[in-house]
Amino acid sequence: MADIEKHQSDQLRKVFFVSDRTGLTAESYGKCLLAQFPDLEFETVTLAFVDTVEKAQHALEQINSASQESKLEPVVFSTLVNDDEQSIIESADACVISLFHSFIGSLESFFGVESSHKQGVSRISFSDTTYQRRLDAIDFSLVHDDGVRIDHYAEADVILAGVSRCGKTPTSLYLAMNFSLKVANYPLTPEDMESDELPQCLQENVHKLVGLTIKPVPLSRIRRQRRPDSDYSSLEICQAELQKAQSMFDKAAIPVFETTDTSIEEISSRVVRALGLGRERVRESVLIFNKTIKAR
Repeated sequence: MADIEKHQSDQLRKVFFVSDRTGLTAESYGKCLLAQFPDLEFETVTLAFVDTVEKAQHALEQINSASQESKLEPVVFSTLVNDDEQSIIESADACVISLFHSFIGSLESFFGVESSHKQGVSRISFSDTTYQRRLDAIDFSLVHDDGVRIDHYAEADVILAGVSRCGKTPTSLYLAMNFSLKVANYPLTPEDMESDELPQCLQENVHKLVGLTIKPVPLSRIRRQRRPDSDYSSLEICQAELQKAQSMFDKAAIPVFETTDTSIEEISSRVVRALGLGRERVRESVLIFNKTIKAR
């Protein structure tokens, strides 16, 4: 069994997201690029807050260790600003792509001035109302995750429903962070599925409800990582739950999106369009994104 797991690991190319802050931007850009290679499989690692030479050296050791352990050379997406730290990462036994330096040189040439090369710089203040709206949306989505506080669903902009482990939580947070939407998500339980109708809390808010689904085999695999050798993760249970959930969604006539082979970015865009939230929210999210480089 150990040999099989090692063989499977050898087939996964390690991808590192290296940042001097949270790594969210490195992850977002990197995963968008990786999505263009759907036939390849990757194992991703985020190395955040690499803001000193010592931390960069430690990150280098991790990358090189992964390179030695696998037959596949790693890929590194970096948003490091400091040249000393970036040069350390660029010496790695890997394909290193600097998402910061790829653009900053062109902008310096265009503007005719050198950039500050400061870490964690932002062009947005905390008094900015659109930024505060995003913080409120993130807080709401965290507090209303996984069926918590259904009495507050009237305040939500979006409610995501689906069986356990179909991608509701990451989609909720992405919608909050990038579209400033207050999102609640509700996991359909076996008890809910004893009825042909969606739970009352969802029926009362059907105009803001979106269903998420996933193919049975990937769902079973995901659940096995959480509860191996359980009915919860069996293929038969997964198939039955998905069929029942789809029947409930169809009866309620709500939009449904499959998450199996679709990025969170694409799912979120489809949710926004389906509920007619596109124009104002997308415009606000673009303004925030263009003004903020803090989350590198």
